[in-house]
Amino acid sequence: MSLATHLEEFHGLPVLDFPDADARTELPDAAAVAWRVSTPTYCDPGDEKWGARFERFLKTVDTRRVRAIVVGGWEEAYENSSAGAVTALLGANDRLTALEAVFLGDMNSEDCEISWIIQSDVTPLLAAYPALRELGVRGGTGLAFPSLRHTGLETLVVETGGLGAEVVRGIAGSDLPALENLELWLGTDEYGGDSSPEDLAPLLSGEAFPALRGLGLCNSVVQDRVAAAVASAPVVARLDRLGLGMGVLTDEGAAALLDGQPLTHLRELDLEYHYLSDAMRERITAALAPHGVRVVLDEAQSPEDDGDGDVWRYVAVAE
Repeated sequence: MSLATHLEEFHGLPVLDFPDADARTELPDAAAVAWRVSTPTYCDPGDEKWGARFERFLKTVDTRRVRAIVVGGWEEAYENSSAGAVTALLGANDRLTALEAVFLGDMNSEDCEISWIIQSDVTPLLAAYPALRELGVRGGTGLAFPSLRHTGLETLVVETGGLGAEVVRGIAGSDLPALENLELWLGTDEYGGDSSPEDLAPLLSGEAFPALRGLGLCNSVVQDRVAAAVASAPVVARLDRLGLGMGVLTDEGAAALLDGQPLTHLRELDLEYHYLSDAMRERITAALAPHGVRVVLDEAQSPEDDGDGDVWRYVAVAE
């Protein structure tokens, strides 16, 4: 997974950067794009701040038709949290009456490393926008997600280099009856990813999220343990898509997955970025591909040997 570029599509819409004040740009129909509102994270004194840019956006476009907003960078995102952007969005909920989707923190590695992005409690957005269908968040530092109920949310994606156990428990313990797609980048403990498969218990048991059809538990330093937990998880029986890529998945975790419950009902099993042997890759493909399962497998990552007998394996996205 590369964070070298910004989102090009969100909520099924092309992403369009809201232009600078002096730009002479003809704007499209407000409902036809996902509007990216962003300022440089390394601000010069004369740069327009994110709050001012967002206010100009509200005055410029037909807010009654805006369906999706992408919050890009805000000034000094490595020191200032997303709380300002969240508060601004909350204050505009009476104008953004058609808003269906929000992505918070669309910054690439040049803007701000993912582990440096300072987030905040994002759940007030769900309270303020009961019709919100999709929420995406990038960055786990300072992120809070206490358990809540929201009847409209269909897709939740949280991209981090390290997702805290409290946040994982908050998400897994939420009441989201319409949720169809959930993707969590669990990360590594070096960047705050201190969760365990036990924190996912309500989700894996199938008791939470009755509409869930797509699940990604990705980018974990303990991906073998995650795969072993998924192997016997009741929720898997109703999934169409399962993603366990981007992490330190070895033959041990893959074998546990294959030796668990049947996976032949899946439409897709995504294991992109892994540490599997050729033999295990062949075994997975032979077990699932004849049943019509699309198996996503790229070339294996190579462990690093420090020369002292220690072998190191890394998640796809950490810092």
